[in-house]
Amino acid sequence: MAEQAQAPMPSAAAPAPESPATPATVRMTYREAVREAIREAMHADPRVFVMGEDVGAYGGCYAVTKGLLTEFGPERLRDTPLSESAFVGAGIGAAVGGMRPIVEIMTVNFSLLALDQIMNTAATFLHMSGGQCNVPVVIRMTTGAGRQLAAQHSHSLEGWYAHIPGLRILAPATVEDARRMLAPALADPDPVLLFEHALLYNVSGDVPPADAFVPFDRAIVRRAGHDVTLVTYGGMLARTLEAAERLAADDGIEAEVIDLRSLRPLDEATILDSVRRTHRAVIVDEGWRSGSLSAEIAARIAEQAFFDLDAPLRRVCSAEVPMPYARHLEQAALPQVDGILAAVRPLVTR
Repeated sequence: MAEQAQAPMPSAAAPAPESPATPATVRMTYREAVREAIREAMHADPRVFVMGEDVGAYGGCYAVTKGLLTEFGPERLRDTPLSESAFVGAGIGAAVGGMRPIVEIMTVNFSLLALDQIMNTAATFLHMSGGQCNVPVVIRMTTGAGRQLAAQHSHSLEGWYAHIPGLRILAPATVEDARRMLAPALADPDPVLLFEHALLYNVSGDVPPADAFVPFDRAIVRRAGHDVTLVTYGGMLARTLEAAERLAADDGIEAEVIDLRSLRPLDEATILDSVRRTHRAVIVDEGWRSGSLSAEIAARIAEQAFFDLDAPLRRVCSAEVPMPYARHLEQAALPQVDGILAAVRPLVTR
């Protein structure tokens, strides 16, 4: 009997060519996002350095720069004396001299000690030099209340700075924005102020690949809706989104939520486009009502979209008092979800 022929062994398949790795979405905290943005910038450009109170060995007052001293050394993580006017002025001088400083001010209240440097020097130098001298400095500072730190550490003064020509004012409200806004801020030839709300540092979020990012100088619709436009920024975004979800669940009201992101310049087009579709608007601003950013937004809507409105404009702002220390009083002074609901419901049901 003939021996059965053995089937030939299959040859080993050639290895498939490796495809380039797709950048993955990364989950991190707001604090980590800011730190990674600083680290990336310092690796990318030797002119970038950080200066401010306790940014080195201590790791920053909110632990944003923790670990960077070991990685980059004291020449690029510079602890400064407790003099905001002095170290902000030094940062401006370094920027004029060709460096790319990131100046950290512990809290927005303390930035008033450097207001002369920011307003009378950084914001005006390009104009006063006839366009010959830019000031590419980035100034980061913590803003907002909710931590029981009383009146000297808890206010939202970014609306004051948004009043000043020559400055760009950014308010990252999400982890993704905190991660992505620093690079274009450093690339800007003019001074940029970044306002980071203190209650956001521990918040976690997903950071998608960089090519999914929306340009940082444009407002963004965080929630689509057709009944009313809610305009907000920074630390108030989460409360405004919560209010929008409750309006939908309890009242069938679909609110569109706009995150400004850039306070100067304001993205009027996105705001007005939304208002012309919803015909109603409520501005939620942690600043005080009088002379506020919310007043500016309301005025622009009234000037350019008055005949598109079906109801009066409303604002939800902090109580006009120095921020209290006691927790129940602090919460009473701040805009809350219930206050947003109370402002919206009469506009839609009238």
